[in-house]
Amino acid sequence: MYNKIVVGFDNSPTSINALTEVAGRVRGNGSHITLVHAVYHDSAEFDISRGQLDSRLTVGKAACVKAAGEFKAEYSVDIAPLVREGEADEVLVEVARDFDADIVALGTHGRKGIRRLIMGSVTSGVIEKSPCDVLVVNAPCTNGCNGDYGSILVAYDGSEHSKKALERAVALAGTDKHEITVLYVIPSYQEMVGFFKTDSIKKAIFEEAEKILDGARKSVNGSGKTLATIVQDGHAASAIADMAAKLKSELIVMGSHGWTGVEKAIMGSTTERVIVNAPCPVLVVR
Repeated sequence: MYNKIVVGFDNSPTSINALTEVAGRVRGNGSHITLVHAVYHDSAEFDISRGQLDSRLTVGKAACVKAAGEFKAEYSVDIAPLVREGEADEVLVEVARDFDADIVALGTHGRKGIRRLIMGSVTSGVIEKSPCDVLVVNAPCTNGCNGDYGSILVAYDGSEHSKKALERAVALAGTDKHEITVLYVIPSYQEMVGFFKTDSIKKAIFEEAEKILDGARKSVNGSGKTLATIVQDGHAASAIADMAAKLKSELIVMGSHGWTGVEKAIMGSTTERVIVNAPCPVLVVR
């Protein structure tokens, strides 16, 4: 499914986790991985000589070449190193466009609070601008990362974005024995302005959620896949991450709404919070 893959690589443990996740999943299926290292230099802000920049480029290329050789031998996958100047998120998006990539994979440090806002800018920028799906990995593989995902959790609300996410999850689940769980999260009542917590309203909301999930079940008819569906209320990001931990999911799949600017800052927080707290990789579907 993912034949042309771009992996952000800076030789950090999290970028190695991302490469391990991808290489293991596409082992021996003919996919091509472009291992991308970005070196940022702004002469207007940093007093770094051209020689120092060239040194950084050389070191980055050496790390990529070494990793490409090791992973190619271990996972039988075609890997090519690539080093470019520029900010990491912009370079990854640019390379994804240039190579018509199917997916961009990168590691994230799982930081929270202010550190998340500062250090998570690369992940956020790639998700916002990527022309293709984005896989975010924040932890090393625990099951060898071999082959298809055996247990997938899909965040679903009936929107076109979540429908695309479900389609991708069905394609990624290799056999009918693999588990796909679709989770619909009803917002906390405290966040539902104008509503009162009455039994009749609660019943109506849950009934509507079940209708939406019934549509999800019908959409996979003929695929050979069976969905498990769950409805719960609460904060979406926490509910998704907690459910993935409870089910021991190997992958969380979410749709991307393509928000930017202020709209992204307000509405995109769910995706970012899931990524920070997720116990497994998160696939953001474009």
